[in-house]
Amino acid sequence: MAVMAKDVVSLSRRRFLVSGLTAAGGFAVGIPGFILASDDASVGGKLGFYVEIRPDNSIVIGDAQPEIGQGVRTSLPMLVAEELEVPWGNVSLSPLPLGLTWGEDGHTWTYGPQGAGGSTSVTDGWVYLREVGATARQLLIQAASERWSVSPGQCHAENAHVICNQLGQQFSYAELASAAAALPMPETAPALKPLSEHKIIGTPQKVIDARDIVTGKARYGIDTDVPGMKHAVMLRAPSLDSQVESFDDSETRKVPGVTHVFSIAGPGATEPYLILAAGVAVVADTLWAAMEGRRKLKVEWTESPWASESTDSFWAQTDELLEGEGQVVRDDGDFQAAMAAASSRLTSRYKVPFVNHAPLEPQNCYADVKQDSAHIIAPTQSPGSAQVRAATVTELERNNILVEMTRVGGGFGRRLTVDYVAEAAIISQRIGAPVKLQWSREDDVQHDYYRPAGQHELAAGVDENGKVTAWTHRLASASKYYRRSNVAAEDMYSPEMYVDDFPAAIIDNLQYEWLAVNSGVPRGSWRAPAHTANAFVVQSFIDEIAHATGRDALELRLELYGENRELEYGQHGGPTFNPWRLSRLLKQVASEIDYERERPEGVGVGIASHFTFGGYAAHAMEVAVSDSGDLDIRRVVAAVDCGVVVNPTGVEAQLQGGTIDGLSTALNLEITFKDGQVQQSNFDDYPIAKMAQIPRNIECHIMPYGDEPTGMGEMGIPTAAPALTNAIYNACGVRIRDLPIADQLRKQLT
Repeated sequence: MAVMAKDVVSLSRRRFLVSGLTAAGGFAVGIPGFILASDDASVGGKLGFYVEIRPDNSIVIGDAQPEIGQGVRTSLPMLVAEELEVPWGNVSLSPLPLGLTWGEDGHTWTYGPQGAGGSTSVTDGWVYLREVGATARQLLIQAASERWSVSPGQCHAENAHVICNQLGQQFSYAELASAAAALPMPETAPALKPLSEHKIIGTPQKVIDARDIVTGKARYGIDTDVPGMKHAVMLRAPSLDSQVESFDDSETRKVPGVTHVFSIAGPGATEPYLILAAGVAVVADTLWAAMEGRRKLKVEWTESPWASESTDSFWAQTDELLEGEGQVVRDDGDFQAAMAAASSRLTSRYKVPFVNHAPLEPQNCYADVKQDSAHIIAPTQSPGSAQVRAATVTELERNNILVEMTRVGGGFGRRLTVDYVAEAAIISQRIGAPVKLQWSREDDVQHDYYRPAGQHELAAGVDENGKVTAWTHRLASASKYYRRSNVAAEDMYSPEMYVDDFPAAIIDNLQYEWLAVNSGVPRGSWRAPAHTANAFVVQSFIDEIAHATGRDALELRLELYGENRELEYGQHGGPTFNPWRLSRLLKQVASEIDYERERPEGVGVGIASHFTFGGYAAHAMEVAVSDSGDLDIRRVVAAVDCGVVVNPTGVEAQLQGGTIDGLSTALNLEITFKDGQVQQSNFDDYPIAKMAQIPRNIECHIMPYGDEPTGMGEMGIPTAAPALTNAIYNACGVRIRDLPIADQLRKQLT
């Protein structure tokens, strides 16, 4: 999660929403302390509000959340506009920095929690952003009713106007701004519109700043250009936890424009990460000069404490661990007895590798650290963490550090960690000047918080009727919580095994067990964290059980998911999980792909479904595999249930994008190590899927449910890989248990 609950101090609603006039005479409502940047010079600067109604009756809505491609810059303002009763075409956005209001008891979120992680942006804003719009609407109606001397009940809002049908008159919102701003805030929250009355929520809307993106006007962190800033790059240690022993910068300093060269110590081998690696910073007047100066550096590194670590040694360690006993983290019924009594038993092992985040925009950060304050501009998923990290390395007070967020050119969890912000702040403070730190593609691939790797062993017992009566999932992995402070050893399993995940509470005799791998590889959150690994192995194993017992894979899943009911789910995405909602998605994709149709030899269909962070998704895929092992993904059908759908266009884009990301990762991607060093460096040896590998059309089916939304940014990924590998097995009989697929088909079929 990007926001820690302990950092949030609750606000009363009276303090949460206030209203007033803007410098330009418009009406604004929102949260105290709102800073609204505007191209309109007459507006002034600090408005103090979340939503502004300008004198021309246009609407400006604050953009407070990190936009990492998940579409919240469009979907969140839709929530406000819906309740405000304004035409979507009248809405524009204004970016907000990190907003914290400081008091004696700590701080509160000025604009609500800010951060993009765990697919929570829409759910976090579902109530409070609609209340912002509804409150503004209520005040405008009250102002109009007083001017007309009628009751508020005789008035209604529509298309940015308040209308009184009895009088046959209307006022624009702008005409009511002054009077509305003078009214006291209502004591209770206004009633929100029922779903049946929504005009904007639930309608397809294009990305609100799409024109800016395609015309180059959108500003990413990499576009930051502040007059007078220096440019910096770092040469980081190539081996895990190596330090700078010495360096020769004589040739570097000959490069015109190079102004500073100095080393930065990395964390100790067991210390929490502030930055990822030790290195030497090169600062120059231009980025070219800094990169050329880095190229000419000569550095001697200390020996890595992980010099013997390799991919081979990692997997050897998991093999050895799985022969022993680990930490049992869930134990239902009597697994051993049920397994012994089973009519048939099946055991399989699967491997899921380390992978890189590979955002298109490499890490970067602008930092201007002064004696008593700092200014940070960064593409980040966690602006609060950026502020904390900058405060830690500079020893400045948090409330004196301004953090501005740009549009992010790919996050995927990488930008929840803010080591690059720390590096930039250290460099700026050291040289006493503003600096923009830029990573290269090679930096980004070789220095990352990689998705944890692990080997999974699953075993099941089946009775004479084909019912699964015993289940165990054992995992030997490197925990994502590696080197995090204040995480107890007994809790290191928790980001790797979600103990309430399917089939928990469905199969009576069930056991989950985790075994800790000792590894120096940095790791962190990668899109849909452990779900990407666990969905692959569980949904693959379900298919293996079906084939081994002569059952249909769809029928077996539907039997396990059962009737419509809510099961307790304690991890993120809870508090409950309804497996029946997966059934309805599976039936949909199976029907669309004509699951039961006989197919020719070499062609197969695979299915998979999974619950992720409160949302439900399923995939069905049809593939063809030639005798020589060539793979052709002919068709992909995906379905998602993310509760109430705010923007169907955005949901479809996320489902398609997640599917592509899941397929790309399953087909090609793996980070390997030798002698404590990453072996990949760029897209030539870390090959993101090419267009030819992905079907032209990914068919998406959105199936709303209930009266609240869930997130969508990660739901489409976990089931893509198992649907693909299940289809491959049904096409050619080759069971893929180790990712990535790479050239396994060619090796096994030729």
